[in-house]
This record gives sequence, structure tokens and C-alpha cells, in this order.
Amino acid sequence: MNRAAHHMKIQLHSLLICTLVGLTSTMTFAQESQPENPAPQSQPDTLAPFHFVQMKTSLGDIIFQLNYAKAPISVENFLKYVEQERYDGTIFHRVMPNFMIQGGAFTKDMGKKQANDPIKNEWQNGLKNMRGSIAMARLPGRADSATNQFFINTVDNASLDVARDGSGYAVFGKVIGGMDTVDAIRTTPTTTTLPSKGGPGMMQNVPVTPIVIESVRKITPEEAEALEGKSLKKSDTPTSKPGE
Repeated sequence: MNRAAHHMKIQLHSLLICTLVGLTSTMTFAQESQPENPAPQSQPDTLAPFHFVQMKTSLGDIIFQLNYAKAPISVENFLKYVEQERYDGTIFHRVMPNFMIQGGAFTKDMGKKQANDPIKNEWQNGLKNMRGSIAMARLPGRADSATNQFFINTVDNASLDVARDGSGYAVFGKVIGGMDTVDAIRTTPTTTTLPSKGGPGMMQNVPVTPIVIESVRKITPEEAEALEGKSLKKSDTPTSKPGE
């Protein structure tokens, strides 16, 4: 091999080595630029389709299953009052045995609790005003006027599912435990109260002995399941049957 050919062979070998080094460096950089374990994408928090609360009253406990899947606005509104403990110390101020029991707004001395802004009426969500269902109370003729007042249907009230004054009444859950407590409340003696200075005007169907909502708290699905279908009425409360 002559000197020119040998010199060219050396140049080609050097060029090949430089090319391989360059490719190796590029590949190494590319691997280092990608994280070994990419962080998982965070998922937005969502409310579960059902929530459960335990209402302790002076006549016994009531367990509710709240249907967020069908009535998200109403459930979220109700839970705000629960989480802020704003139902504690209120009463069932309107009791009608063969219709419903209503509460959430007044204290024992008939002082009115401050409420949040009214919410949109979800009366067309498919849930019905059947015995044991809980729904939002509102002002007559004003569909979107519900705030903190709610009622529990003591009988099937299909008339509340139709637009009697432009809209129906939005159901957002049901009683799953302590229906005997509801029946004890609905049969309590009532009276008509006269207007008082600084208080509400004349009110009908007010329990003679205040039925106090002592507390309302969220509970777990497991806790609710353990209380589902159970008798939760206080033992010293007279037993009554629907329709009596």
C-alpha cells in the first residue's frame, strides 16, 4: 500500500470514529432529557353520586341518602349548611301529618336563621315527592327561591311533581333510616302562633313542643349502611302509624 492510500485510510477511520462519538452523545442527551417516570396527570375532584347525613333531633335520628347525581345544586347547597353547622339548633317549624314536615330556618324562639343566596330549582330531575323523600322548600310562584328550608314528605305527594305555579318542588334525596322518627314528628300536636315583634307573622302547624334539630353531620357510606332501615326514634317517643 503506497503512502497516499495509507494516509486516506487513516483519515476515513478518524472520520468514522468522530461520527460514532457524535451519534452516541446525541442519543445520551435525548434519553436524559425525558423523565424516567412521568408524573401522573392529576384528576379533578368530583363529588360522589351519593352522600349521607345523620340528623339528630329531639325525637330521634334520621339518616338521609342525598342524590348528587340527580340533584347536584340542591345537594351541594344542603351540604354547605351541614358543613357550616347552620342547621344545628333549628326546628321543624311546620308539621302537617298527612303532607310533610318542614324545617331548617327557625330557632326555638322563632328567630330566623340567615340564609345563603337562592338556588336554581331542579324539580325536573326525575326524583319524585314520595313518602320519605327530602325536597327543597321555596316561595309560592317563585321557582328559584329555595335557600335553607327543606321538607320531608310523609306521604306520596305527586301534586308537588307538577308545575302548579310554574314549577314543581325539587327532591334531592330520601330517608333510609329513622323513618319512625319522621312519623313521630309528623304526629306531634301543633298550634297557630301569633305575630311577634321582630319575629315572623302568624304561622300555622307549629309544634306545641319545639322539635329541635340538634345536629346534622355527614357520615360514611358504611355508617349509613349500618343504620339503614333501623328504628332510630327515641324510646320515650310515642309510636304512631302512617295515616293515624
